[in-house]
Amino acid sequence: MKLKVCGMKYIDNIQAVAVLQPDYLGFIFYDKSKRNFDGIIPELSASIKKTGVFVNASIDEVVNKINQYDLQAVQLHGDESVAYIKELKDQFEHTRELEVIKVFGIKESFNFNILKPYESVVDYFLFDTKGKERGGNGVAFDWKVLRDYPFSKPFFLSGGIGLENTDNILSFLRRQESNYCYALDVNSKFEVEAGLKSVEKIKEFKENVITNKVK
Repeated sequence: MKLKVCGMKYIDNIQAVAVLQPDYLGFIFYDKSKRNFDGIIPELSASIKKTGVFVNASIDEVVNKINQYDLQAVQLHGDESVAYIKELKDQFEHTRELEVIKVFGIKESFNFNILKPYESVVDYFLFDTKGKERGGNGVAFDWKVLRDYPFSKPFFLSGGIGLENTDNILSFLRRQESNYCYALDVNSKFEVEAGLKSVEKIKEFKENVITNKVK
């Protein structure tokens, strides 16, 4: 089970969280977000994938950020089309490996048929809670919806994941709907303030959930 910590903002905090060796660190490039990133990413372990989070950004903007920050993954949180993703991947076909994570919001139910056209062009899906904000709402959707997930494409689980629902997460990870859950994505439930993460809470979560699952 992989761990992604999203919404990083401050250089000292980035370095402190990086010591815990999450698999992904997410940086939000969306000026309407209170976690919008415009700083410097310190040198990180090669095992940590720097992930840029975008919402309906132009291809040029995404390409520029990938090159500027040497991103290894992008998370598309808007209404990006299949054609958009193909065009983006084509930009880096011969220069770098780029993971593409496409986000879909879920509330009480979800029509998984809309994922079918994306299946061949993305590396992962990410399922988040559909809410007022594009992300970081701090609320979990009903994970039972994922019982109907019809694909073998691995996905990230996001939305309201925190220490207080550790038991629910471990229970989910033992059930069949988690068969293709590749990573857990955490954000607002581990914050001291927007963009500033509690290293202690992330450490506890990693020990209790990620390491526990690996065993």
